[in-house]
Amino acid sequence: MIPSDLPISSKKRRSLQKTISSKAIFSNVMTFLVFACAIIALIPLVALLFYVISKGSVRLSPQLFTQLPPPPFPRENAQFYSGGFGNAIVGTLMTVGIGSLISIPFGILAAIYVSEFARDTKIAMAINFITNVLSGVPSIVMGVFAYGLIVLATRSYSAMAAGFALAILMLPTIVRTSSEALESVPNILRQASVGLGASSYQTVLRVILPSALPAIITGIILSIARAAGETAPIIFTALFSNFWNLDPSRPTATLSVLIYNFAITPFANWQDLAWSAALILVVMVLVANLLARWVTRKA
Repeated sequence: MIPSDLPISSKKRRSLQKTISSKAIFSNVMTFLVFACAIIALIPLVALLFYVISKGSVRLSPQLFTQLPPPPFPRENAQFYSGGFGNAIVGTLMTVGIGSLISIPFGILAAIYVSEFARDTKIAMAINFITNVLSGVPSIVMGVFAYGLIVLATRSYSAMAAGFALAILMLPTIVRTSSEALESVPNILRQASVGLGASSYQTVLRVILPSALPAIITGIILSIARAAGETAPIIFTALFSNFWNLDPSRPTATLSVLIYNFAITPFANWQDLAWSAALILVVMVLVANLLARWVTRKA
């Protein structure tokens, strides 16, 4: 029997050291490649933020939030830096608010049905399939659909039609995130609730839904952030307006359409307003994402 404490031969020691060295080199090379790819992926984001901030911060002032878009002025005019896009901010909040009021209840109810009452059934599979397909439909198709369904029927562009189009865009995200949140709740909570005599509806409303609420709120915030930056559906439904509007049945201005309209004009003051509106929209989306992360960490 060979003793276990015999020294390793020099040949085996060199082979072992060579293997360890090659693995360390491979690990270091892959770490460097991953780090380099991460830096390359961040370059467009950093460049975009830098460009938007440098261009949009020139016109930042309180009047941007309280005044209407001005007429086109040359740079020599004293009123070149006047005006704002307060109506577009109000219109964005109104259209996204209408979309949220429509999509959030339907999305959460659909997720509850799929994950709690019809799990692993053909109906649930069909709903999930339709939701996945709907999430891949281009936003302009949603705008055309809302145009044909509401705008042509009412013979008027309106914030309500825009909210309907945004609701369809938000619905898949809310359904998918809410379903995953509800399914992630441990089954032991369901069993404990039923064991205490609670019905299925009481279990969902008082046990499952509160446990999954932070993740559901995160999905809702992300869907709202996406809807706020949509342009094509708004052009087909709400069009645009240069005036204040709080009536959902009338055309209204939004930040995304204002950016599109003003960025392609030859007037310098409108182009500056477009950059400022882009900065405000990016900040709104950034705040929404940070709020979603904060809600997730608090869960």
